[in-house]
Amino acid sequence: MRFFLILCLFVSASMFSQSDILAKEYFKNGDYKKALNEYKKLFGNPSTSISYIDGIITCHQQLEQYDEAEAFLVELMQTIKYAGFLVEIGYNYQLKNDLENAKIQYNKALESIDEKPSNVFSVARSFQNHNLLDQAVAAYQKGMALNEQYDFKLQLAQLYGEQGHIEKMFTSYIDYIAANPFTINNVKRAINDFISENKENENNILFRKILLKKAQEAPNLLWNELLSWLFVQQKDIKKAFTQEKAIFNRAPESLNRIEDLAAIASAENQTETAREIYSYIIEKSQVVGTKLNANYQLLQLDVKNSSETDYTAINDKYLALFEEFGNTSQTLSLQIAYAHFLAFYKNDPTEATKFLENTLELPISEREKAEVKLELGDILVLQEKFNQALIYYTQIQRNLKNSTISQVARYKVAQTSYYKGDFKWAESQLKILKASTSQLTANDALNLKLLISDNKYEDSLQTALKRYAKADLLSFQNKTQAAINVLDSVLSAHKTEPIIPQALYKQAELLETQKQYQKAANNYQNIIDNYSSGILIDNAYYKLAELYVNHLEQPEQAKELYEKILFNHADSIYFVEARKKFRALRGDAIN
Repeated sequence: MRFFLILCLFVSASMFSQSDILAKEYFKNGDYKKALNEYKKLFGNPSTSISYIDGIITCHQQLEQYDEAEAFLVELMQTIKYAGFLVEIGYNYQLKNDLENAKIQYNKALESIDEKPSNVFSVARSFQNHNLLDQAVAAYQKGMALNEQYDFKLQLAQLYGEQGHIEKMFTSYIDYIAANPFTINNVKRAINDFISENKENENNILFRKILLKKAQEAPNLLWNELLSWLFVQQKDIKKAFTQEKAIFNRAPESLNRIEDLAAIASAENQTETAREIYSYIIEKSQVVGTKLNANYQLLQLDVKNSSETDYTAINDKYLALFEEFGNTSQTLSLQIAYAHFLAFYKNDPTEATKFLENTLELPISEREKAEVKLELGDILVLQEKFNQALIYYTQIQRNLKNSTISQVARYKVAQTSYYKGDFKWAESQLKILKASTSQLTANDALNLKLLISDNKYEDSLQTALKRYAKADLLSFQNKTQAAINVLDSVLSAHKTEPIIPQALYKQAELLETQKQYQKAANNYQNIIDNYSSGILIDNAYYKLAELYVNHLEQPEQAKELYEKILFNHADSIYFVEARKKFRALRGDAIN
């Protein structure tokens, strides 16, 4: 008997679950008659949920059975005291275009909150479900007025945003954060949709004014943090730094936020601001690792923006840091960076190699040794000692199998083989790397593989591809002008070959590093005019737009190019950025 009872329960539960799945599937496919049938089977079960009731009502309404929906609701309300059903009856009238009775029911729903403040939850939610925003706002406001423990500032902020009441939205979000500081990051994400990169955007100005007013009325580090965040969105990193300093001066707990800001300044090429921030970190930090990293980053900025006349001063700075912090495992990144500077900038690969060989004698881990060997391999490639470089890269692969750094080493093996002109071996390594767990390595591998596979069959001697690989090597060796010259020879000697758009694109990137912006723009325009069906077209649109905005002062032309990405290249990796920048140039009020 017990077994039979269990079996019956199992069969019943199985049938209930099947009806649930069928109801949802029929509803999803627009077969409301069958969906209604299944929802009716589910209704009345002990585990009936409000979603089944909603399903029955919606199916009746989709089938234009408004009287049946109303009758179902009226009968339901005799047994279930749920104030949200008043909204449902009102909405049913609205669907029948009986707006007078709809309004009566909506008012009844709002009045039910006066009788029982907790009704606000079901009433407001039902209004929101039907996009009745004004009534939902009224419900939440009434609930807060009747019960001071209720806090619907977040819900109100979201509704104000949907209504386009931006000032009310900002104020509600800010009031909500004041009471719930831990939610600040969630609120930032919500506000982000209404903020533009353009500091002259109306919403940006409004948000800044509200925050400044709050800061005057009741100083709070939250307002400094939000102002800093706003300035970062506007790429006004210097002003963000002012806010972050104010936060740190009042609560000097950690410099992490200021370190993040320095990294943003570097990424945005706001070099002087980045220098200022890193110098501040060095001055304020009591943590050796933090000070060391800030010094390291400062030196990278120095090297990146240096000329030959600066090399002696930079070299002295490196030596001073080793004097201060020592040649230990803690300064490993600094040691590798110094060796790179010696080899690639001071043109002293012998001294760089000796320096790193000493580093390998330190008590460091296999992973850290691999980092040193990667740089040693790169220095050998710089000297075109390809086979010796391959030994280092292969050692890393053997010693740290399946690690991220092992995948980088495999890519270096492929790249070195490509520089040598051994395209077949390079391609075989790149095929493996396409599935790399490191997205950056996988993308680099795919791009190099496509370059080789698209051009290796054009002529039996692979002359154009070999020249292009030589230009790539020269670029790696920091011989930018020589690389540009080799690409010129590719462009003049191989005019009909498929490598031309790739050569134009590579040369344009190199020209940009030399600040020859108009020449770079000409190359991108050449790709747009003559190779619009190729894989580089969206890259060319985006890069040229960036030049127009940042260097050539032609924002209108940039806007047209961003727009072409939006309309013709929705799958482009530049789509999201292009949309944001197009809207900013157009002066949209983001909402």
